[in-house]
Amino acid sequence: MKMRACCQSRIQVRRPASRLGWVGWLVPGVVLALVPKCPACVVGYVALATGIGISLPMAAFLRSVLVGVCLVALGVLLARAMRAKRGRA
Repeated sequence: MKMRACCQSRIQVRRPASRLGWVGWLVPGVVLALVPKCPACVVGYVALATGIGISLPMAAFLRSVLVGVCLVALGVLLARAMRAKRGRA
C-alpha cells in the first residue's frame, strides 16, 4: 500500500488562542492568595467545610502541599506561555 505525498507531509496545526486562558492563571493564584498562614486557621476552615477535625501537624502539612500544588500549577502555566511565545517569534 503506497501513501500519497499529501499524507506524508507534516502540517502543523495551530490552535486558536483560548478566550478563557486567564482562568487557568486565576484559579491557582486566588487559591494561593487565600491559603491561611497559620495551621490553626487551616484546621478551622477544614472543620467548617467538611465537619471533620484534623490535627495541627496535619494542617501544616496540608497547607504546605496546597501551596506547593499552586506553585507547580503556576510554573507549568508560565512554561507553557513562554514556550508558546517562543514558538510565535
